[in-house]
Amino acid sequence: MIVRKRNKDGGGSRAVNTRSVSYSSSPLLASKTPPWRSRFLVALVGLAFAGLLGRALYVQVIGTEFFQKQGEARYAHTLELPASRGRINDRSGQVLAASVAVPSFWAIPKDVEADPAKRRALAKILGISRDELERKLDPSSRFVWLRRQADDDTAAQIKNLALKGVFQDREYKRKYPEGEAAAHVVGFTNIEERGQEGIELAFQKELQGRDGSRAVVRDRLGRVVEDIGDRVPAVNGRDIDLSIDSKIQFFAYQRVRDAVAEHKAKAGSVVVLDAQTGEVLALANYPSFNPGDRQNLSGAQLRNRALTDVFEPGSTMKPFIASLAMETGRVRPETIINTAPRSLVIAGWSPTDAHPHGDLSVAEVIQKSSNIGAAKLAMQMQPREMHEMFTAIGLGQRLQINFPGAITGKLRPYKSWRPIEQATMSYGYGLSASLLQLARAYTVFARDGEVIPITMTRSQSGDPVHGIRVFSPKVAHDMRGMLQLAAGPGGTAPMAQAPGYSVGGKSGTAHKQEGKAYAGNKYRSWFVGLAPINNPRIIVAVMVDEPSNGVYFGGAVAGPVFSQVVSQSLRLMNVPPDLEVKPQIVASQKMQAVEESF
Repeated sequence: MIVRKRNKDGGGSRAVNTRSVSYSSSPLLASKTPPWRSRFLVALVGLAFAGLLGRALYVQVIGTEFFQKQGEARYAHTLELPASRGRINDRSGQVLAASVAVPSFWAIPKDVEADPAKRRALAKILGISRDELERKLDPSSRFVWLRRQADDDTAAQIKNLALKGVFQDREYKRKYPEGEAAAHVVGFTNIEERGQEGIELAFQKELQGRDGSRAVVRDRLGRVVEDIGDRVPAVNGRDIDLSIDSKIQFFAYQRVRDAVAEHKAKAGSVVVLDAQTGEVLALANYPSFNPGDRQNLSGAQLRNRALTDVFEPGSTMKPFIASLAMETGRVRPETIINTAPRSLVIAGWSPTDAHPHGDLSVAEVIQKSSNIGAAKLAMQMQPREMHEMFTAIGLGQRLQINFPGAITGKLRPYKSWRPIEQATMSYGYGLSASLLQLARAYTVFARDGEVIPITMTRSQSGDPVHGIRVFSPKVAHDMRGMLQLAAGPGGTAPMAQAPGYSVGGKSGTAHKQEGKAYAGNKYRSWFVGLAPINNPRIIVAVMVDEPSNGVYFGGAVAGPVFSQVVSQSLRLMNVPPDLEVKPQIVASQKMQAVEESF
C-alpha cells in the first residue's frame, strides 16, 4: 500500500510504502466468547440492581422507623418545657418560696469559637481556669453546661462575649424571700428543683408539677428551625399554704438569735402553736442559713433542732405528774407535800432541791419547781399509769406531722423502770422529747385536758380541732393556775411575764448528757407556756442550748424570749390584752425568781 506525505518545508510530496494488516485474521478476535461469561456479567448486573432494589425496599418500607429515628437523632430534638414549681406561702399569702426564670448557658464543644482571647475571657467570667474550660470543651463531647442559673451580671458578660457555639436556655431557680428566718421550715431544692429539706421535700410531689415537651428540628448550630409533632404543655406545680405566720416567724427567729448571742450559747429554738387549731405559727432555729445561697454550710446550720434534737425535758415534766396525781384523786392543789431534804429515800438515793422548802402544797411544788415534791407525787403511782399518760401526750411517739426529720424521742417500757428511774422521770430525767413534741404536749393544758394534733399547713376552716382527752377540764384549769404562779412572783420564771397579757408556764433546766454521764457545766434551758392564761390562744416553747455567760436557769435564759414572743404574737393575732400594762410593769420590777431545782 502506498501513502503520500507532504514535505515539512511545504514542498512536494513523497511516497511511503506501508504493510497491510488484516484484523479479521487476528487469532484473539477470531476466538469465540464463552456463553457463560456474558451470562455471568448479566447476572452480576442483575444482582446489583436486585441489591439496590432490596436496600431501597428495606430503607423505605421495612426499616423506616429505624432510619427515621437515626435521622431525628441528628436533626430532631425534644425540648423539655419545664413546669413552674409551686409556691410556698404563709397563712396570709406571703411568699416564702417561689421559682423565677433565669438564664443558663451551654455549648456544643466542637462548634465553640477557637479564638484564644475569647476563651480566656469566658474562663474568667465563669471563674474557672483556662485548662478547666478546655476540659469542658472537649470536642468529643456533644453537649456541656457552662453555667446553670447564672446571675444577671454573669449572663450579661457571656452574652456580650458573643462566642460562637455557646447558647442560652431558660431554667427556673428557687428564691426564698424570708431567708434565714424561715430556712428550717421551707427547706430548699437542688439545682434540678427537687426538694431536699423541709416543706420543699415534704410536698415534693405536689410542688413539682409535670414537665411538658416540644419536638423541634435543629440545624447544626443548635438553632430551632421547625416544630414537628404536637406540643405537650407543662402542668405547673400546686401552691402550698402553710400555717406559718411570716411576721411571727421572723420575730421569733430574731429573739432566739439575740438570746443565743447574749448568753453565748451554742444554739436555740422557738416553737409557736395556735392553741385552738394546732397550727404551727412559727418554728425557728439559730444558727440558720440562707436557703438561696448554701455555700460553705455546716451541719450545725442545717439542723432543724426543734424537730431533730431530743433532750431530757427537766422540770417541764412536773406539771404532767401533778396533773395525773390530781386526775386520779390522790391529791388536790392544796394538798401538802413534805419536801424536806431526804424526806424521800430510794435505795440509798434521795432527790434534792436547790433550796430546802419544807411543807409545800401541790400548787407550790409547781411554783417552786421542787424535785422532791414531784418525785413524791410520782412514787404514789403505778409505773403503768405514768407511762400511759406520757404516751397519751405524745412522748415516745412519732409526731403525726407532714414534715421530714421529726423524731420519736425516748420513753422506755414501764416494766423495765426501776423505782429511782420512776422518781427522776417526774422531773424530766430518763426520757427525752423534741421541743415540738413538748409544745404539743402542753396543748393538754390549753385545751381543757385534750392534747390536739398539730399541722404545718393552714387550716381551711379555722375551727378548733378535737383531740384525745387526757385530763378533765377541772384538772387542766387548776394546772393553768399553778403555771401562772410559776411565771409570777415567787415562781421560777417571773421574767416570762408578757406586758398586757396573763401567762403561765414552766421553766426547765437540765445538765446535758455526754456519753453515759452528765456534763457538770453544760446545760439546756427552756420555757414552755401559754397565754392568755384563762383562754389560751398560743403555746410558746423556747430552748437555749449551752448558755455559757454565767446564767443558765430556764426562767432567766428562755423566759425573756417567751415573754417577747408572746407579746408580739398576740398583738399580731389581734388578741386584746387582758391585763393593765402599767401595774404589771411596776409589779415585775419587784419580782425575784426562785432558783430552780434540776
